[in-house]
Amino acid sequence: MDVTRINDAKPYEAAKHWDMTALRLQGLEASPTKKVTLGLSYFLPGGGAEKSASPLERVYVVVDGEVTVTVGGKETKLGPLDSCHIPPGEERAIVNKTNRVATMLVVMPAPEK
Repeated sequence: MDVTRINDAKPYEAAKHWDMTALRLQGLEASPTKKVTLGLSYFLPGGGAEKSASPLERVYVVVDGEVTVTVGGKETKLGPLDSCHIPPGEERAIVNKTNRVATMLVVMPAPEK
């Protein structure tokens, strides 16, 4: 078993995000997990991610706070323990429209090497 303690999790850069800190919990440099990556994102009030698409599917799980995810011009608010699946190639934008920090888990397939 490989354990990543939150105090040992390393930050990583997430392209096209602002006012957000991401920590790698599993996969890539954090553990030998080969099929998926697991990140923990902290979005400050007003923080978010630009409208963009990825060739990899993503699953978001809001742990605390609230984020608004926009897909196809439709805004959807996600609160604690709400989750969503973003298929490969689908454009999405994320913003924390509240005055509280939002915490979100991000699950993605590991990129092929």
